[in-house]
Amino acid sequence: MRWIAEQGFHAWLLDWGEPTPGDGDLSINGHIERVLIPAMQQFDEPPVLVGYCLGGTMSIAAAIAGDCAGVAAIAAPWHFRGYGEARDDIGSLWEAARPGCEQLGLVPMEVLQTGFWRLDPARTVAKFESFATMAPEAAAMFIAMEDWANSGAPLTYAAGTELFEQLLLADAPGSRAWRVAGRLIDPADLTCPAVEFVSLGDRIVPAATAIGLPDRRDLGAGHVGMVVGSRAKEQLWEPLRDWLATIP
Repeated sequence: MRWIAEQGFHAWLLDWGEPTPGDGDLSINGHIERVLIPAMQQFDEPPVLVGYCLGGTMSIAAAIAGDCAGVAAIAAPWHFRGYGEARDDIGSLWEAARPGCEQLGLVPMEVLQTGFWRLDPARTVAKFESFATMAPEAAAMFIAMEDWANSGAPLTYAAGTELFEQLLLADAPGSRAWRVAGRLIDPADLTCPAVEFVSLGDRIVPAATAIGLPDRRDLGAGHVGMVVGSRAKEQLWEPLRDWLATIP
């Protein structure tokens, strides 16, 4: 955010906050309709949305349902059938976790992380094996990244249900069956400038789930590495800056 501001842009960061069980009925659609679009309406001019991961998916919907000057999606899943056989495995995980999540009114980060691990179990084991032989500086970075990745806020129960059942299992966005703010959300309906950055080495959001925008930029780093890795500035942030500069 600091770097983007230093490039001459007036950047705002939207934080969803820490949900409580009382927020259990706030779905992903609800976050877009009741939080994101109203926030966009507070600006004197339509903003440009930049969304990462599911935030990119939500930004595409907000750009169609709201008033937006442009939208950039970074590692954003859309065609959820692109997860392939892992969808069935994650579906089984959700069936087991759902009763407890319903009682909590929340979907804990541990449920989401277990889903991520099931995308590539062998790679998950391998990364912890490699930690045993890391140099101190690399080990410190590994610990910092793992702490960050595992310390996220839970999802509301409604958002988790929509994520697992409507998006991941039913592929509502990729099947053109996802409705937000009363509109059928189809990326082909975007009327503002739009770009997507797709990681070819991403395991959490495989390239096969990409939106399919005409302006697509392929990157080599993984899901986290494309944002904070050693090549992130060259591969992602500078191209994003240059794209933003083209929007009036």
